[in-house]
Amino acid sequence: MAELTFRCLRVTPDPNAASPTLVVRLGLTETTGADVHAVVLRCQIQLEPHRREYADHEVEAVGCMLGDRTGRDAESEPLRFGFATQTVSSFTGSTEVDLPVPCSYDLEVAANQYMYALDGGVAPLLLLFSGTVFTTSATGLSVHPVARDSSARFSMPVSVWRAAMDLHFPGKAWLRLRRETFDALHRYRARRGLLTWDDAVERLLKEAAP
Repeated sequence: MAELTFRCLRVTPDPNAASPTLVVRLGLTETTGADVHAVVLRCQIQLEPHRREYADHEVEAVGCMLGDRTGRDAESEPLRFGFATQTVSSFTGSTEVDLPVPCSYDLEVAANQYMYALDGGVAPLLLLFSGTVFTTSATGLSVHPVARDSSARFSMPVSVWRAAMDLHFPGKAWLRLRRETFDALHRYRARRGLLTWDDAVERLLKEAAP
């Protein structure tokens, strides 16, 4: 039975993707000497807040996701960051493969709130693998599942995530509103003859300031 180990070698933004995408470079090693015909690989990526130290202003920004300065409590459980699939071509011994991971800028998603709140440094990633391994031998083709405990950790620079976002939304952030809230903001903007949504929100902030 084939046995695979995984390493995350690096994470980079994809400059050619149609939407924000990170490319995870994986190293795979088959440890029994079997000839791997193919691997249908699935990967769930989580953030592990408890593996990072935080500045005071980061704790304030992260808010209820962290219960203390270091995040070492029940409230800082892993946050689901992304999911990806990839087919790995045949190899013997070791190989490397790129795993494209689509990203969202929806700041109502906990993982995105967390990433946006980080001022720099690294984001601790946990990669959990599953899937199917196809091996070849003198007796034919064999099929095995990827071991359930297959995983890898990586400290991704926060700047990599920001670069992926800036490729598609330079200098911008997205905010989703209920239809009723948007309609009210639209009327406010129209009544005051404001040209942009930024103008409307800035005016409201000034009016609300003490």
